[in-house]
Amino acid sequence: MTSVAKRVIARMPERVHQFLPVELRADARDWLNLRVPGDVGYVVEPPRHNPGERPGPPDFLVLGGTDVGGRWWMSQLADHPGVAPNRTLDDAAHVFASSATERFGPEQVKAFHALFPRRPGRIIGHWSPDGLSYPWVVPLLAEAAPRAQVLVLVRDPIESLRARIAATADDRPPHVGSNLADAVDRGFYGSQVAHLFEHYPSDQVRILQYERCVGDTAGSLVDSFGFLGLDAGYHPRVVGDAEQSAGGSEDRLAPATVERLRSMYAADVATLADLVPDLDLSLWPRFI
Repeated sequence: MTSVAKRVIARMPERVHQFLPVELRADARDWLNLRVPGDVGYVVEPPRHNPGERPGPPDFLVLGGTDVGGRWWMSQLADHPGVAPNRTLDDAAHVFASSATERFGPEQVKAFHALFPRRPGRIIGHWSPDGLSYPWVVPLLAEAAPRAQVLVLVRDPIESLRARIAATADDRPPHVGSNLADAVDRGFYGSQVAHLFEHYPSDQVRILQYERCVGDTAGSLVDSFGFLGLDAGYHPRVVGDAEQSAGGSEDRLAPATVERLRSMYAADVATLADLVPDLDLSLWPRFI
């Protein structure tokens, strides 16, 4: 199929895509070679390097899916004049998602670095929504960008699950159980942060609570700018809407379900609180 035909199909109205069952849409995408970021075989093309730009490992990482505002926070940071625009931000977001069984060596590291051209004096970041939840991603990031500063977004895991369910409601395939299992697993931040600390020293990591970032966006941004070595005196604009970015929280969970989830997450939240002394559990009242 020609690239023109692919673009035509990709731009069809969403209601046309939704006419077919999810599993048939997936089969059609594979047959037509219409892979999307995260699919096995999807290749992220590096941007054209402008004069004066040099590629290299990203200077900072933002770990966290849209359900915890990862994409939203990346857009806030990118508003700082000291941050170079990432022209492959969404394409490269899932660059290591299918790498659990794939070869990873110097060629792959070089290809990853090519995605981050910037001029001297500016820094550039990489957003990885899978960075915590897929256990093979952090070791690969540590190999490809060992000196990167790492910003991690966490959220009340029950609210994160609720937002993720609401955001993916129209895309759930028949094996919905596996999707829910993935959504539930993403909320075990304590074990994920412990795994992160095995590969990045704690002084290179800043844990951000989504609720705090929403409640005091400007103050949280100033803190993030300072952590990244940027001018903390820059008066940030608030870009976009956090709730829209995080997918909303429209799915209702029965009280008994919420209590079951609270019991399931409680020990892990306690682990996270031990690892992150300034974690404000008053923002997660179910776990006090």
